Amino acid sequence: MSPSLAWAMLVIAGLLDVGWAIAMKYAEGYTRPGWSIASLVLLAAFVFLLGRALKVLEVGVAYSVWTGIGAAGTFLMGVVLFGESLSAMKLAGIALVLMGIVALKLA
Repeated sequence: MSPSLAWAMLVIAGLLDVGWAIAMKYAEGYTRPGWSIASLVLLAAFVFLLGRALKVLEVGVAYSVWTGIGAAGTFLMGVVLFGESLSAMKLAGIALVLMGIVALKLA
């Protein structure tokens, strides 16, 4: 597998991580079957893609990028979908996470 394909898989895994977190929220403690199943499917998908990406990418970089995408994306989706609070300090924190992702990609 090429490094560019591994990076693509890593980014998709990060986006699926966001979907997983949102599905868990909608599953309400795994009491709603449809959302619970969606959550588990998304979990399996991102673990699979992350594992494939780790065959090529360094584990420290890949894990940091994956969690950064998940953290930033889940934060933004929480604001959009659930009306969670947004402040200048939170935006600055997410900006730092995203800058860290870019720095790791460029390193």
